[in-house]
Amino acid sequence: MAAALLAISPGPDNIYVLTQSVVNGRASGLATTAGLISGCIVHTTLVAFGVSAAIATFPLMFLTIKIVGALYLLFLAYKVYNSDGSINVKKGAPKKTYLALFKQGVLMNVLNPKVTIFFLAFFPGFLWEPDGNTVYQFYILGILFMIQSFVIFGAVAFLAGSITPVLKRSVTAGVILKWLQIIVFIGISVFILVD
Repeated sequence: MAAALLAISPGPDNIYVLTQSVVNGRASGLATTAGLISGCIVHTTLVAFGVSAAIATFPLMFLTIKIVGALYLLFLAYKVYNSDGSINVKKGAPKKTYLALFKQGVLMNVLNPKVTIFFLAFFPGFLWEPDGNTVYQFYILGILFMIQSFVIFGAVAFLAGSITPVLKRSVTAGVILKWLQIIVFIGISVFILVD
């Protein structure tokens, strides 16, 4: 329940899924969702084997990961800015392959240190046998988190993709959605750096 509430609350990941779904359709939103969720495997592994504790202990390491993540998002904003401004909503074809969107989702998730810190802060409270095999328990919690997040983000992708036909009739939709993507990338990078 706690993880579902966190996934439902507006945040960088579900806003990005929403943007991709509106711009490129449901399948692109689902590919992005699959990438974001797959990145959680890395965070679960880091928490399970204690690397997250090292990141939390050494502020310079945490700051470095934050900066790399923010720079990656700014790079993505720059790439969108340099595009021709005609987001291909009218033809119904994604600008990027589903594999490219999947990889981008994984990178966005893995380079977000807040997810690792969140897992480190959140998961230990739900261990049902703290003196038992905690690695196994962390992976069970991580898998449950990924399943419920995929369902919620998938619903966002599906519902957002439903408005694509309306956008096909709009002359200015491509330019508006291009700038929406740029704003989302820059906003997420600022959020990572200042929070």
